[in-house]
Amino acid sequence: MEQNSFIPVKDGKFAGSRPVLIMMMAAIAVLTFLFLYPCLNNKFTNWDDPSYIIQNDLVKSLSASGLKHIFTTPSMGNYHPITILLYAVEYHFAQLEPGLYHFDSLLLHIIVTLLVFWLVNLLTRRPIAAMVTALLFALHPMHVEPVAWVSGRKELLYSFFYLLSCISYVKFIRTKEAGLNKWYWACLGLFVCSLLSKPIAVTLPLVLLLIDFFENGQITKKDLTSKIAHFFLAVCFGAAAYYIQSQSGALNVSSVNFGFLDRIALSAYAFFSYLEKLIWPARLCNFYAYPARFNGSLPSWYFLYPLAIVAIVLVVYRYFRQNRVVVFGGLFFLVNIVLLLQLIPVGEAIMADRYTYLSYIGLFFVAGWLVSIAFEDEKSSTIRIAVGGLSVVIIAGLGFMSKNRCRIWYDSVTLWRDNLKQVPIGSQVVIDNLGAIYFDMWYNAKDKQERHKYFDSAYYLLRTSAEMWPDVVTPYQGLGMLYYSKKDFTSASLCFQKALQLNPTSEGYSNFGNFLEYLGKTDTAVMQYSKAIELNPGGAYSAFINRGKIYRRNNHWAAAMKDFGEAIKINPTSGEPYYERSFCDTAIGLFPNAIHDIEIALAKGYNRIDSNYYNLLKGKK
Repeated sequence: MEQNSFIPVKDGKFAGSRPVLIMMMAAIAVLTFLFLYPCLNNKFTNWDDPSYIIQNDLVKSLSASGLKHIFTTPSMGNYHPITILLYAVEYHFAQLEPGLYHFDSLLLHIIVTLLVFWLVNLLTRRPIAAMVTALLFALHPMHVEPVAWVSGRKELLYSFFYLLSCISYVKFIRTKEAGLNKWYWACLGLFVCSLLSKPIAVTLPLVLLLIDFFENGQITKKDLTSKIAHFFLAVCFGAAAYYIQSQSGALNVSSVNFGFLDRIALSAYAFFSYLEKLIWPARLCNFYAYPARFNGSLPSWYFLYPLAIVAIVLVVYRYFRQNRVVVFGGLFFLVNIVLLLQLIPVGEAIMADRYTYLSYIGLFFVAGWLVSIAFEDEKSSTIRIAVGGLSVVIIAGLGFMSKNRCRIWYDSVTLWRDNLKQVPIGSQVVIDNLGAIYFDMWYNAKDKQERHKYFDSAYYLLRTSAEMWPDVVTPYQGLGMLYYSKKDFTSASLCFQKALQLNPTSEGYSNFGNFLEYLGKTDTAVMQYSKAIELNPGGAYSAFINRGKIYRRNNHWAAAMKDFGEAIKINPTSGEPYYERSFCDTAIGLFPNAIHDIEIALAKGYNRIDSNYYNLLKGKK
């Protein structure tokens, strides 16, 4: 390989020493663990964890049928079966104890960090560049989110397979064998695994072309044709991901409905924010809301961001276009961040820390290279000490910031309160989620003082949300339940009806049905449950259960048994519908069936069995 100031050369006489590389990797692993171990104490949060794990039936069975569902069913508007499969394995061993999930996330992060070291050293033959890149990757506070948040697992998994695929590709292009070889097929297979972990891995073919450029200073026709299969897979998975997200509603969020020019400005703002937080990772949040509009328009200063981005690109092109390191690192960042800049809006956040997990590698690569230059053999010891000392200070500072950031993710309260602290004005999502967790704490608390405290907190936050965002449905549902608990039925009814007026959802009708049933209006309650079932027959578990109970109390045994059977199909892990169905069995004289249903309910952990009723049944068997 040709060598000049921009092409890989060794940064010291120990560059090729395997013991030195092993010691470096061991040091990286130990430092990563020492700074990030606080995440092992973290709990689940109410930020996607319920949908991905706690309430997700896909993770609760490793049977043949369960595996089939994992690989054929999207989850949370995404198709990432390998991610769901790992959750299912963890659930099999730990159920809902969060410790194993967090341990696996930290372990995966350490492994991915070592893959970063391996790839950079393989590309550059500069262990110091590889070590600096890996430590920046491991300890930057923007990378805490995928590690400390169980639902961030897909970032770790797709990056794991993505980097292995890149490493296999480097091995492939450096192999002298003619035609395709085992490293090519390894690269392609690992790419598929990355896509099955998170579809954003579609960027890999472009990164492989960047590797060609870094290796040879150009991209040839042969380089392009060798990636036809990769591009084909990328197009297929990209189209599938777009379809699944559009079907789930993730692409149709009314609160982020901006015009084309506004979206260009916001994408440039997000891009610039990622660069800013790379250098100064302050005011980090788990949810970055879109900016408020004034008179229906963005503030004019947002339109300066596209100009700033153009200026950065022109400077890089003017002064660094001949520098393979800067071109490779900059384009690696751009390729892996561009699909996440919300040009096509997905969800309600304008940006996310986790989106930098893979993309920052490119910019850390440039930083690592610059540090490694100071350690070339001809450089003075003074330069080495100065650059090395500054690097240690920066990396240690980032590590301590990440350690504190791990603790922010301890639970839902610490997470959302910190978000509100960073952005005091708050956003609807932040206030609603904090209000929801206080609502749950109030609902589950036994102590009167605690219940009073949590009630006041939930009420204040949900009321604030309803006043600030009167067209959003979620605070009205929570307020309806709070008023209902205080027996303020008039206010509760108004809240439930307002929620249904804003968004007639299955959950909303089901909640309103519960309220009406409590008031004794069972006929009207059945109507609300029926509307809930009509809107979402595959997810209306509570509506089926509660309508079935009304049918049972009114001696409509066949209708009740049908509803309990539907509830079992929706949530086969719950024992409640089996127990409720046993009363129908008993009423029509099917005592063995009733006993069997109770035994299933007991086996599934249902603990509200009337022992006298059960013993009486066994006597009639």
